[in-house]
Amino acid sequence: MKRFALVMLAAALILMTACSTSTNHETKHGTNHGTNHGEGGSKTGNAGHEAGGEHANAGAEVHTEAAWKLSEEQVQPNSDTTIDVQINDDNGKPVDNFDISHEKQMHLIVVSKDLSFFNHIHPEYKGNGRFEVKTRFPAAGEYKLIADYVPTGGSATNKSTWITVKGTAPDMKPIKPDQELVKSVDGVEATLAYEHLVAGTDLNLTFRMVDSKSKKPVTDLEPYLGAVGHVVIMSADAGEYLHVHPSDDKSKGPDAKFMTNFPQSGVYKVWGQFQRNGKTFIVPFVIDVP
Repeated sequence: MKRFALVMLAAALILMTACSTSTNHETKHGTNHGTNHGEGGSKTGNAGHEAGGEHANAGAEVHTEAAWKLSEEQVQPNSDTTIDVQINDDNGKPVDNFDISHEKQMHLIVVSKDLSFFNHIHPEYKGNGRFEVKTRFPAAGEYKLIADYVPTGGSATNKSTWITVKGTAPDMKPIKPDQELVKSVDGVEATLAYEHLVAGTDLNLTFRMVDSKSKKPVTDLEPYLGAVGHVVIMSADAGEYLHVHPSDDKSKGPDAKFMTNFPQSGVYKVWGQFQRNGKTFIVPFVIDVP
């Protein structure tokens, strides 16, 4: 009887050990699988295209560097200037392939130091990692250039540089928050609305558009670069940069919604870019994020 009890006890111990081993294996496998999936997947943020400073969104690790070259050693105001951007990998070798992001392989944002001037242009890919575009700068002073691109196999990346346009620069315009978030541009009256404006929190920016004269809702917005619109956001010191795409690409108005997340408190300038009747228009706002 005692021998039978000992045998049964041994069997129970073996069964308990087996169950314990199986449970630990499943828990460990499940945790690692979830963590690896999150680290290796693409973290879209802000509708798939946002970067603050010079970094890539979480995703595949494809590190790149940008080398900038201007056609003129001393850039002059209102003079044609060719901007050459060379994208290389960590080893200094050209990056050959780039994904199409909203109909372009590279978006180049140009802003003056006081953010009064804004331009969104698209360099042509010449191959072997080199992009080229010709543009003009309206006045003397400092400008920030931001190259926004997606290397194939990587994620949304931006690289920037400052340049100086020669001559006597005009007085810098103060960057002050708008007292009223309503602007009229090219026959469209746009109102900017947002929810729980707090740094570090996801929120929707909504551009609500009506006809400036009739006040009827605008419902004929046309796709701009494959979407209802685009939004570029920069902090007052030009240190933070966000390129935000809409939540609903197919919307034609009157509302265009963009989800974003301001990285820190402070004053930001927001440029909304839209198209109507074949013409692109820009609606700028300055807001103070608590």
